[in-house]
Amino acid sequence: MFRLGSSLFITVLCFAGTSAMAQSTATPTDAQIAHIAYTAGQIDIAAADLALKKTSNNAVKAFANETVRDHTAVNQKALALLDKLKVKPEDNELSVSLAGAAAEQQQELSKLSGTAFDKAYAENEVAYHLTVIGALETTLIPSMKNGELKSLLENRLTLFKQHQNDAQQLVSQLK
Repeated sequence: MFRLGSSLFITVLCFAGTSAMAQSTATPTDAQIAHIAYTAGQIDIAAADLALKKTSNNAVKAFANETVRDHTAVNQKALALLDKLKVKPEDNELSVSLAGAAAEQQQELSKLSGTAFDKAYAENEVAYHLTVIGALETTLIPSMKNGELKSLLENRLTLFKQHQNDAQQLVSQLK
């Protein structure tokens, strides 16, 4: 059941991103990219919060706590930098699509419990991080104009890669 849900989530996520970018021939603005990146972090925090409520597995708890800690810190840095640069994050079709797809996935995950939840959560984290890494590398970072914001995204890319590796290890532990 989860694999279908996970595949659906990734399909929706990829479709949403492709559709949003295709409808706009313009490169996303720094303000739009900032909102997308912030939304991606918030989505991961929400998933981790759900895991902390549902799991009794210590490895899952540790990963979820790390996720909340790291993404909260990065989002706080991002908001401080945006405030300093007087850039207001701009909601856009892609950030709205990401949030909608994540809400659907959260509903699917919330129906699970025990080992089934733990495995589904870990597999979703792997897939989600791979998707975000791809978006950062191919669209968001190359499109960012402001050097300070670009540097922040590059740091976020490093964080997402580390979390993807940690999630993959968690999946291996749970099998």
